[in-house]
Amino acid sequence: MISLRIGQVDYLNCLPVYHALEEGILPFAGELVKGVPTTLNEMFLNGGLEITPISSIEYARHQEKCFILPGLSIAADGPVRSILLFSGRPVPELNGQKIYTTRSSATSVALLQILLAHFYRVKAELLPLNSDFLYTDFFAALAGGGEGVLLIGDPAMAAHQKALAQDLPVYVTDLGAAWKEFTGKPMIYALWVVRSAFALAHPHQTTRAARLLWRAKEIGLAGTAEILPKAHRRTGLPISVIKEYFQTISYDFSAEFRAALLTFYHWASKTGLLKDEVRLRIWGEG
Repeated sequence: MISLRIGQVDYLNCLPVYHALEEGILPFAGELVKGVPTTLNEMFLNGGLEITPISSIEYARHQEKCFILPGLSIAADGPVRSILLFSGRPVPELNGQKIYTTRSSATSVALLQILLAHFYRVKAELLPLNSDFLYTDFFAALAGGGEGVLLIGDPAMAAHQKALAQDLPVYVTDLGAAWKEFTGKPMIYALWVVRSAFALAHPHQTTRAARLLWRAKEIGLAGTAEILPKAHRRTGLPISVIKEYFQTISYDFSAEFRAALLTFYHWASKTGLLKDEVRLRIWGEG
């Protein structure tokens, strides 16, 4: 039996899927490797992980290297609450401005590019942010400079709480809500994938791992009340905010979500972010 290395996004949105594995509720003899999405993407593509959540845009760019595990995604139908653009003026007024973007997520940056080009019709200069944890330094500059900062995950939620608590004069744009307004569809941010070479060499172990993660998800979603204090200790976010967040995120990968994901890929292609047609290669579906 090969010991699996499974990536775990080190944000709240993955906690319901991994709680049962972290706490030993389900037996798992492998290794959970924590990191931000871009780090796990790179590790997976370089062979350092057998299974991981991968940014949706990175699946499309490397679809031949992996299979999608069935029944799992990170998605939201409307506001996502953790992918936020902070700006000193409304987004339609950011033409010609600089927008600093997180280095932690590939899908969120791609989504921003799509929305700027086709929804807001704004041409802005996107620059990588040196550190997601310097977000508190940007609020004063945003208020007067009109520039934007894209943050994701727990740092984005913490920054939003700071803006609300201090009544800071910044605009906060939820990219999930903007995507819903633009397309009328949910947004799928990440997929769980297995390396193609591993899956083909170890099909039974791959199927067992897929079932394990699906079962862990079901346990986590049924036991959200038990996870809330754990999430609060890790992030310091208010319990009410975390509870609302867990009710916002969906972990399914239904037919509706598959169609929505292909819509995202369509607009990514129109924006010049993808070159090849994307096929959803689902493990166990032929």
